[in-house]
Amino acid sequence: MRIINDVASMRNIVCKAKMEGRTIGLVPTMGYLHEGHLSLIRKAVADNDIAITSIFVNPIQFGPDEDFEYYPRDMAHDSRLAEQAGCDIIFAPTVKEMYPGAFKTYVEVCDITDRLCGAFRPGHFRGVTTVVSKLFNIINPDRAYFGQKDAQQLVIIKKMVKDLNFPVDIVPMPIVREPDGLAMSSRNKYLTPEERKAALVLFRALFEVKDMIEGGQRDKDIIINNVKDTIASEPLAKIEYVEIVNADTLDNIEGEMKGKVMLALAVRIGKTRLIDNIVLEA
Repeated sequence: MRIINDVASMRNIVCKAKMEGRTIGLVPTMGYLHEGHLSLIRKAVADNDIAITSIFVNPIQFGPDEDFEYYPRDMAHDSRLAEQAGCDIIFAPTVKEMYPGAFKTYVEVCDITDRLCGAFRPGHFRGVTTVVSKLFNIINPDRAYFGQKDAQQLVIIKKMVKDLNFPVDIVPMPIVREPDGLAMSSRNKYLTPEERKAALVLFRALFEVKDMIEGGQRDKDIIINNVKDTIASEPLAKIEYVEIVNADTLDNIEGEMKGKVMLALAVRIGKTRLIDNIVLEA
């Protein structure tokens, strides 16, 4: 496995691969890899001739009071796990390499970035779409792999690819959970043992939603209120949002739920912000 730190070298490698007719799979990450990331890497390895994992803590998707400076970084850990998963190349550029000089150009998807997480993290998704579009331009992947845990991000990236005619297939991958149900996240390391136990209320609430919908409940407000009551029963949990939307478009649902719906939530456990979701047929 190779680790590449500059754009020019990365472009030379992928240009040569494309001339040889080889396919490229990209797994964009911010590092501190866990089993969720590794499931994406293994899928990229299986689907493509070359699997590339980008590791870049992207400053422009963090707000001024967020955790950019403290976000976990461990390249030795990441490179070891990526290589074990079969990754061929890690692309790990510096901030100056990705945003040289007086950087002034951004890529923004409108409307669907203003709801759910976007309502609480202004500018976040503009940072995501900008960095992902740059990675697509640098690496020119045939396929790119994104996890369902970041469900809003996945819908936004799909929309960007469609609207801007990026020649890349977006491959969604299911949420990977700990044995007790907590969705895997690099930010889970922030949780104290007490907070880690409290965080299980998210999965418990989602499991109740599954039971309610499978039992025939179609009233969105009843389900949302049940989720809020369950989460509020945990003293360390502070709800940011609980919403039920169309799983494919993120559109609000009016009246009775029908078709593929997603319950998405963001909850703070102590100082740590966690997100999770469940997609179900109503």
